[in-house]
Amino acid sequence: MPIAANPLDQPESAEARHSDRITLRFMAVPQDVTAAGTTVAAGSVLEWIDKAGYACAVGWAASFCVTAYVGNVHFTRPIESGHLVEVHARIIHTGRTSMQVLVTVETTDVRERAFTPATHCILVFVAIDDDGKPREVPTWQPENDADRTLQANAMERLEPRRRIQASMRAQEYTVGGTAPRTVFRFLAAPADANWGGNAHGGTVMRWIDEAAYACAASWSSEAAVAVYAGGIHFYRPIHIGHIVEVDAQLIRTGARSMHISVRVRSGSPLTPDDLQLTTQCMSIFVSVGADGRAEPVEPLPLTTEQDLSLDAHARELMVMREPMKTMPVNLVRRHRP
Repeated sequence: MPIAANPLDQPESAEARHSDRITLRFMAVPQDVTAAGTTVAAGSVLEWIDKAGYACAVGWAASFCVTAYVGNVHFTRPIESGHLVEVHARIIHTGRTSMQVLVTVETTDVRERAFTPATHCILVFVAIDDDGKPREVPTWQPENDADRTLQANAMERLEPRRRIQASMRAQEYTVGGTAPRTVFRFLAAPADANWGGNAHGGTVMRWIDEAAYACAASWSSEAAVAVYAGGIHFYRPIHIGHIVEVDAQLIRTGARSMHISVRVRSGSPLTPDDLQLTTQCMSIFVSVGADGRAEPVEPLPLTTEQDLSLDAHARELMVMREPMKTMPVNLVRRHRP
């Protein structure tokens, strides 16, 4: 695919230099909570993450962008409705047309104003021109040791991410599986559109979380909550007015966890049997008991070759992610302007 020339030079002014970061602050509202009505849904948090990351990427590239990847979102603690939320996004690495954006989510009770981390992740955005083709972005240069550490961590993830993506794309899903599935089908509505006329990346992630929750709840209980979402790869856009199919399947259970593979396909209503893969993700859910702890999960029977293959796939992804170093987000808090 040809790459459009970039008319911008590397930003040099202080004002331009600080376009590499952004902070959004707002309140978590009742509409953000889970079906159980207790804490904010993972899908809402993913929408916040995408919104902040997108604003940061657009500010740096000075052009529209598309979400290409969201990885390793660990929901380390619940967020309550009515809490004050800060979502910080900053560039930590750039390629020729892409930007890696680190997003951290912090929350606090409005009466305390002592923000504590809730989750973080890396997003990859690609800048596009008016014709929707990739365009070059200004090169981001680290200014201090913290910047250099964050950039090095981002670069170390490039090759493992490629291997994980290849494994997820290669995995076959057949009708021979017996594990529970939840499939949503609907039309992408105008309210879902971004500036390019396609579905927002954050909206797609909310759909993924909703289908994954329904699948997890059907196996455990309505107290199921997401604790991890990773390997969210965006392969092609979802056009407004097109059919959207979100297919969530339970592929592995641990002692207290449920691994849900989610695939999103889309296509024209004129060809409903010809839907193309647009997005892929792996989510992990637990069922929370009255004491706030994860409860034991009923083991998933592995009775067919497809069941065994998908269980092995989930295990393989776990092994592939193990060597990846934890992102040192504490450096972000120390060096925040």
